[in-house]
Amino acid sequence: MIRKLFVTTALPYANGHFHIGHIMEYIQADIWVRLQRMQGHMVHFVGADDAHGAPIMIAAEKAGQTPQEFVAAIASGRKQYLDGFHIRFDNWHSTDSPENTELAQGIYRRLRDRGLIATRTIEQFYDPVKGMFLPDRYIKGECPRCAAKDQYGDSCEVCGAVYSPTELKNPYSTLTGATPELRSSEHHFFRLSDPEIVAFLKEWTQDGRLQPEVARKAGEWFEAGLADWDISRDAPYFGIEIPDAPGKYFYVWLDAPIGYLASLKNHFDRGQAAQHWHEASRTNQSFDEFVADPGVEQVHFIGKDIVYFHTLFWPAMLKFADRKVPQAVNVHGFITVSGEKMSKSRGTGIDPLKYLRLGLNPEWLRYYLAAKLNARVEDVDFNPDDFVARVNADLVGKYVNIASRCANFIHKHFEGALAPLVDDDGQPLKLIPLEAVRSREAAILEALDKRDYARAIRDTMSAADEINQYFDAAKPWELARQADQLQGGSALHEVLSGCMEGFKYLTLFLAPILPETTARAFRFLGFDEPLTWAQRAVPVTTIRPYEHLMTRVDAKLLDQLFDLPAADAGKDGKDGQAAAKNGDKGNKGGKEAKAGAPAPAASAAVADGPLPGGEAIAPTITIDDFAKVDLRIARIVNAEHVEGSDKLLRLTLDVGEGRTRNVFSGIKSAYRPEDLVGKLTVMVANLAPRKMKFGVSEGMVLAASHADEKAQPGIYVLEPVAGAQPGMRVR
Repeated sequence: MIRKLFVTTALPYANGHFHIGHIMEYIQADIWVRLQRMQGHMVHFVGADDAHGAPIMIAAEKAGQTPQEFVAAIASGRKQYLDGFHIRFDNWHSTDSPENTELAQGIYRRLRDRGLIATRTIEQFYDPVKGMFLPDRYIKGECPRCAAKDQYGDSCEVCGAVYSPTELKNPYSTLTGATPELRSSEHHFFRLSDPEIVAFLKEWTQDGRLQPEVARKAGEWFEAGLADWDISRDAPYFGIEIPDAPGKYFYVWLDAPIGYLASLKNHFDRGQAAQHWHEASRTNQSFDEFVADPGVEQVHFIGKDIVYFHTLFWPAMLKFADRKVPQAVNVHGFITVSGEKMSKSRGTGIDPLKYLRLGLNPEWLRYYLAAKLNARVEDVDFNPDDFVARVNADLVGKYVNIASRCANFIHKHFEGALAPLVDDDGQPLKLIPLEAVRSREAAILEALDKRDYARAIRDTMSAADEINQYFDAAKPWELARQADQLQGGSALHEVLSGCMEGFKYLTLFLAPILPETTARAFRFLGFDEPLTWAQRAVPVTTIRPYEHLMTRVDAKLLDQLFDLPAADAGKDGKDGQAAAKNGDKGNKGGKEAKAGAPAPAASAAVADGPLPGGEAIAPTITIDDFAKVDLRIARIVNAEHVEGSDKLLRLTLDVGEGRTRNVFSGIKSAYRPEDLVGKLTVMVANLAPRKMKFGVSEGMVLAASHADEKAQPGIYVLEPVAGAQPGMRVR
């Protein structure tokens, strides 16, 4: 059955260039789209710039441009990233477009006519210095649930709570640092709390279309209760005007997901759908006919930081505006480097454009990220050493190695022709290379289709291992010394032909991940075009002259990717932090987020002299030095006095290992044992065990104290905030 698919990625916010988080998401979606096309399915894969909102309005003002000019400048740089990493969208558009205005206002009118839009006067924070009402993400303060500092006005990154900005403690404007004032304003609300909407969302989120962890999170939101959604903003604001409401604009999160439909409409209205570059995706349907077609599946790829909007607001808007709802919202985690959040100033940021300018093969990155991605909502870690080892071992040492080893023998002794791999009855021979790939093809297809790319790659490389082992065991270099082996149909011919047929299947399996390399590999195998999945059994008959398919990663070149720019050297490690989330409506650098303005005034750091603890900062270490120390969250399950010791308590710690550890800690003067039981703390987990006269200590609990404990007594055991779990690593 031919599937009809409408596929999107989260729209990047048009106030900055693509970062590695965007590229990871686009690669994940592009692999899946390519797989669907290989199977003959119809796919329309669209994206757009998310162009509205206060941050763009303010950034444009600072740049002396109109918002449209500012967005256009950002959009003009998108193509080099997408082309550079072989990401092929069918259409790229903007939410600041006639199509999006028409669709957003139409959906709003439909919701209004159904009685699902309410207006009420609310108290809202106003920046008296800037002279404007502050959207949620222009306000920061302490979370009203867990008291975490510097949290945004709509949700907490620490505990995940969702709240109103007026609930924040000690709020401040991220634009000017001023304490905001409460002022009244009439706002429009989408009645998300309506019982009919809640009932629909409970069914929609729990019917299997979402990943289990996403469905569980939605369940938590239902337990807490859904509140109506404020969908309006006051002028000045760059966005789409609300019909019949002068001076009011749609909150950017209302029109942004509608931008998916707007880009698709632009794609269809320009005739691109009927003249699609991929034959299976051509259609004579109009946009309205296509989106109303019951057979069309709407599939989104997003990051975990924007799940709330895509699993509550977006499907509810569509459903009650009488439009199709998404069939799947595929959520991925963030990307880190060597276990750390991205930071340009620490040399742990990956600039995608720099990657390309250094001449690093984009398909190395596609492969490495795919090897880390699965269908769960898990973070992906980029480790440079692992990157070099995996790409060189898998792609060069296993995959490409098969073709390069066989090609010379086949051309030298058999003029490039391969032997038929069938018996006298025309049945396929049961050669190890053929069994290695055919026994795995169904599992690999299923894994790719379910976005478990890591499992598909493991199975593919296992097959490559078997083929290489078969080649080694057959010793074709020895067979080639025997005159009778240089005839067509000989054992040598069969070995080489079997390996090349296996290589063809490996090429098919890797085609969605490595589109350029595999296209060259298919040409080498004698095919004018890459094979589709249905053509996988078409045999290789004659190979073309071998041309090198892929080089090894040069570790020294990769090191340059992490070289600190001169302008960043000496920064404190906080500037430029980008958690490599979606970057679209994500928490940092996204819509209505920090726009470079100062935070509230804080005490200046001490430049000279002792710090409050009485000790100078220790000599500088490298990140490699720090990485050697394994800090873990531990729960104190028991604490007791140590007989014969005036300073020590014996702590029994749970570090999530399935066993407990015994640690002696010199904190007796500050804590009663019974007060510590059940608390969380931080310990050095990889400290060598130390034999003491009271027993063996298997780690060290972290505590703070003054350098001169006699003059200024006090010991303070470190306690993580709520939400931490035993075994979590402290980075």
